[in-house]
Amino acid sequence: MDDNQLSLTGVERRFAEDEIIVSKTDPRGRLTYVNNVFIKISGFVEEELLGQPHSIIRNPEMQRCVFKLLWDTIGAGKEIFAYVNNRSRNGDNYWVFAHVTPTFDSNNQIIAYHSNRRVPKPSALSVIKPLYVQLLEIEARASDRKVGMNEGYKALLDIVAKKGISYDELMFAL
Repeated sequence: MDDNQLSLTGVERRFAEDEIIVSKTDPRGRLTYVNNVFIKISGFVEEELLGQPHSIIRNPEMQRCVFKLLWDTIGAGKEIFAYVNNRSRNGDNYWVFAHVTPTFDSNNQIIAYHSNRRVPKPSALSVIKPLYVQLLEIEARASDRKVGMNEGYKALLDIVAKKGISYDELMFAL
């Protein structure tokens, strides 16, 4: 399902603070496991999700540069925490605070990724949403999507560097 096949509804879904959205993917990002909370909030059934790219829930209003940072980090074998705005099957959106980790085999090769998503704090979203709007505007100014993503990525890294802390420290400081 590409971005053009589904319009956004403008409705924000929520899940309970004691619920955790869990998914696992293969190294290429194809879903191999989704829990019931993932199924409920996404609006898909399990059979529609398994084998599909995790991007099936990508919100077209979500900054590509944040996903670049995420994939670069986990592809390098490190964990990452990030705020992500996802899209459900019907076009509703839902915010998550994601923790994504690589899974390694006995030869220290990445064989899968695991993600737990929790309800983000409203105070964190009040900081993240304007930042993400700024990054989306930077991405949109470029005539090419890849150039825009890279410009947004550079801007994100510059913002973090100016704060004098790591990206993860910034995410937890919110």
